[in-house]
Amino acid sequence: MVAGIGVDIVDVQDLRRRMARSPGLEERVFDPSESAWCRGMAEPWQHFAARFAAKEAVMKALGTGWAGGVAFRDIVVVRDGDGPPTVALHGEAGRRVEAAGGRVTISLSHAGGMAIAFAVFETVEVPA
Repeated sequence: MVAGIGVDIVDVQDLRRRMARSPGLEERVFDPSESAWCRGMAEPWQHFAARFAAKEAVMKALGTGWAGGVAFRDIVVVRDGDGPPTVALHGEAGRRVEAAGGRVTISLSHAGGMAIAFAVFETVEVPA
């Protein structure tokens, strides 16, 4: 059953400016594997923005937002070959999904200077 959905949109240049102003932001938000993947792309900022949007969309789908104990680095966007992106969940995000016997699926896109992400949290059990 669908327990939650989340969507987020990020302005690519706005995120780029925020990351330039706050050098530690990248390390606080992105796993080293995400940073390496994005920086290896021809247009890294649109990929950073899509991953930032994915993290926010997952938090919304889980119903936690920032206040529910889920950290940005608990949510890692993973690319495995040519397949679609998936998420690896750690910490509080991982505990919530595991406790519900669920999974989170994401979809990412970027165009026209914007990046968007959609997340679906599905469970076997009815959420508490």
